[in-house]
Amino acid sequence: MDNPGRNIDVESEKAREAEVGYGATGNGYKSSADSKLAMAETYKMTKFQVLKNLVVVSIAFLFLFTAFQSLSNLQSSLNREEGIGTVGLSVIYGALVISCMFLPPFIIDIIGCKWTVAFSMLCYILYMAANFYATWWTIIPSAIILGIGAAPLWSAKCTYLTQTGTWYSKMTGRTEDDIINRFFGVFFMIFQTSQIWGNLISSMVFSERGDNATTEVTEEALQKCGANNCPADDIGNNTNLKKPELKQVYTVCGIYIASAFVAFLIVALFLDKINLDKHDNRTGKRKLSFHLLLETFKHMWRNPYQKLLIPLTIYSGIEQAFIAGDFTRSYISCSIGIWNVGFVMICYGVVDAACSFTFGRLVQYVGHIPFFILAFAVHLACQITMLHWIPDPDKTFVFYILAALWGIGDAVIQTQINALYGFLFSDNPEAAFANYRLWESIGFIFAFGYSSFICTDIKLYICIAVLSVGMVLYACTEILHRKKNCQSVDITR
Repeated sequence: MDNPGRNIDVESEKAREAEVGYGATGNGYKSSADSKLAMAETYKMTKFQVLKNLVVVSIAFLFLFTAFQSLSNLQSSLNREEGIGTVGLSVIYGALVISCMFLPPFIIDIIGCKWTVAFSMLCYILYMAANFYATWWTIIPSAIILGIGAAPLWSAKCTYLTQTGTWYSKMTGRTEDDIINRFFGVFFMIFQTSQIWGNLISSMVFSERGDNATTEVTEEALQKCGANNCPADDIGNNTNLKKPELKQVYTVCGIYIASAFVAFLIVALFLDKINLDKHDNRTGKRKLSFHLLLETFKHMWRNPYQKLLIPLTIYSGIEQAFIAGDFTRSYISCSIGIWNVGFVMICYGVVDAACSFTFGRLVQYVGHIPFFILAFAVHLACQITMLHWIPDPDKTFVFYILAALWGIGDAVIQTQINALYGFLFSDNPEAAFANYRLWESIGFIFAFGYSSFICTDIKLYICIAVLSVGMVLYACTEILHRKKNCQSVDITR
């Protein structure tokens, strides 16, 4: 996003430093050695350490979500009985909403960003273990625990990247918006490849279908796939919707648990601890209280940007839930079988990862707006196509095209909204990202909650409506921000 006021400040600061002969920190250190010492004291880590920690966080989330995202993609097909799979996912995000309201700042204050990330990962492992014996009494409690841990996990990660990105921007003389965009671009490039490895695992395991397996689907069954698919239609003779063998389920869950545990070890052993700038001048720790709940809602109520970004943030949850729950069940599993879910979602993951990295680099040249327009265009095109298209097993390339296009839009939405929050709310990132997870989770809750009750075409209409409203209000955010910047430039001049 263009920010002329910020650029003027950077240039004027450099001019003042050159005039008085100060070092990069502005603390009166004229020699190179003194300047480096002052910088080390100010930022507490070197450029190499900042970049190393960016890679460590990204790889750890890669291992964790190689397991979780792929298991989530399978829930609507794997645990279809009474809708336990999608209900469990809805419960996860319901618990996450409650957790977002007051836990992240408190937990981060007590144990820091590093250990918040590490211990939150253990909650994911418990949920994956529950899938060995998927019942209401195992899935729902573990889903609640995962949801409680997910809010601190994501808030700590976003706070960590925003803080280290701010340090790195000051060390390099670049704008915070530029660096934070790059950091989130790198993170999501690595993170989104989890779709590749996790789905490859599930497809390889489930591809062993036995001698009696068949991929034949009757014309009558195909008519109930796609936008015409309703929860009640899954009960029938469609062999593609039958649950895999118990041995295959155990194998997949075991591999995923091992991957998640590796993520925990990576964070515990290799991620450096940091002290947030906003905590340096504060004594004591926060206490868990309703004051923290009020802080989250005060940020939402008092900041006009936050209110305007709510619908688009909700759409972020709805679109991810649709591709993971409804596209995989109503289109892929229903017509070409559960063993193809992984292969199609690999295409989604590859495109998503590549675009996350590319868009994170290009945004500094063209700004956020063209990418949000791109996301609106491709997602709207996909949703309209899905409304009128009846899946055809003989034209599997269409599944891959739709998955790739959805990945392009998701790459924009994930990287640019995260970066936008980091830039617009850099003065209070914990409350901002708690709001981000709160409203995104509401999107997940609605999408997974109604997944087992309404038909796919209604879900697509909901996606189109929320996407359209979200993009209009995002445009209002850009207008307000640019107007504020123009006023700032006039005052400076």
